Amino acid sequence: MNSYKSFTLALEKAADLAKRDIKEIELIAVSKKKPVQNIIEVVRQNHVSFGENQIQEIETKWPDLKMKFPNLSLNFIGSIQSRKVEAIHEHCDVIHSIDRLKIIKLFSNLESSTGIKRKYFIQINTGNESQKSGVLFQDAEKFISDCIGNYKLNFVGLMCLPPINEDPKVHFIKLRDLAKNFHLPYLSMGMSGDYETAIACGATHIRIGTHIFGERN
Repeated sequence: MNSYKSFTLALEKAADLAKRDIKEIELIAVSKKKPVQNIIEVVRQNHVSFGENQIQEIETKWPDLKMKFPNLSLNFIGSIQSRKVEAIHEHCDVIHSIDRLKIIKLFSNLESSTGIKRKYFIQINTGNESQKSGVLFQDAEKFISDCIGNYKLNFVGLMCLPPINEDPKVHFIKLRDLAKNFHLPYLSMGMSGDYETAIACGATHIRIGTHIFGERN
């Protein structure tokens, strides 16, 4: 898949411009709505990190993929419904969209009962958009404190989706500064349209679909 190779070259260039080590940046290939064969083409180019946002699609595609390629890492990047938590915990290695204490309690109970540990990002709604998931920015400090102080989950960083009609840099910097306040090392921010800005602002995980797999139908 030539588009994958082309994007990795563009990513290296963006990292160089930002004076960043490319090894600090995890490329999550967002494979939602894409067939298994397309994913395998990317896997065969030694890519291991993928992202999906629908648990029904994950259950259809990923058990067989992970059996065939055990080293793959699956990132859940969609909004989380309570009734889907068990399946998300079962299939996904990293969850990027934690935004409610109810959800955290469910994951915490699952980790206690199964002994299986996952990594978690807290999603911050940096633009305070009513239609979007994520902790409202003005509530973020208290929420993060409650998460870290009261639950034994492995919270590794913060995630955001900037408003589409605003400068993403403003939101990436807000997220970066918030993460620093809590010594959280990872920032999940940046997609196909704004990944270069995200890298310049310190992104450690970028979520790329279109540049790797092409437009979704």
